[in-house]
Amino acid sequence: MKLKSKERKGTSYVGILIALIALCIVLTFTSKSFLTAANLLNVSQQISTNFLIAIGMTFIILLGGIDLSVGSVIAVTGLMMGIMMKSWDLPVAASLFLGLLFASVIGLVTGLLITGFELPPFIATLGMMSIARGAAYTITEGQPIYTFPKEFLAITGRYGGIPVFTILIMIVMFVIAAYVLKYTKYGRYIYAIGGNENCAKLSGINVKKIKCIAYVISGFCCGVAAIVLTSRLDSAVPTNADGAELDAIAAVVIGGTSMNGGEGTLVGTIIGTMIIGIVANGLNLLNVPQGAQRMVKGGIIVLAVIVDVIRRKKSQKA
Repeated sequence: MKLKSKERKGTSYVGILIALIALCIVLTFTSKSFLTAANLLNVSQQISTNFLIAIGMTFIILLGGIDLSVGSVIAVTGLMMGIMMKSWDLPVAASLFLGLLFASVIGLVTGLLITGFELPPFIATLGMMSIARGAAYTITEGQPIYTFPKEFLAITGRYGGIPVFTILIMIVMFVIAAYVLKYTKYGRYIYAIGGNENCAKLSGINVKKIKCIAYVISGFCCGVAAIVLTSRLDSAVPTNADGAELDAIAAVVIGGTSMNGGEGTLVGTIIGTMIIGIVANGLNLLNVPQGAQRMVKGGIIVLAVIVDVIRRKKSQKA
């Protein structure tokens, strides 16, 4: 049985692209600082963390799952790398490798809880969110770690005013993930399981294995995000990436990936990430309080899910 992905193509991006353009036009007229090179470069660096998390989140939501632990995984991974570099005197390269391995193992544990013990993804990742965040507060007793080696800070350093390595990391991660989803058997299995898990099982797909790998991918993306965020802030604190799961889910859903799974693309996710990042940047430029900003992001998620439900009902009727 030949499996085909249900990714959206062509005109599917028109709606969110128009929304992105309209948003940029509005902010251009409401804030003089928005359409400046300095601000746009700041936006590109500020969205990097959500960009990387959203890549992994796309794999999870395409399966019809959810991962609420991403922000906490970033925080505890950043602290672990900080301990390796500052307390254990490990080389930067070794610390980065072990940090990525650490985050991936957390993803593996989450995947095993879901596939091995058949826990609902919401419950498993909610529990992992609390465990990881609690561990972040415990391992340093709530104290921050800062002043990292120059080699580590160079990852998000600017050259000619441009965050070169940050942008390169984002591009490489996107290209690899997009290739996996579009051109590999694993990617086709992701769409098949999200579209109809029972049919996927009957087709001979090892559903548990595919799901478990997806959570490892999400964990790995969190590890990369932890490197970028910790390097940019030059500090690792237990509160890092607090609420990052909200931004990542919003980016994926706004980008057109269905919460029911089986439909969506990484290109849509990236556009969704840009919308979330520009909304946050615009609200900051307009001096909107943080509380109101969270309300806006929550409203965007609700609206995106409503649109997804309406679209699915229409397609079912058709």
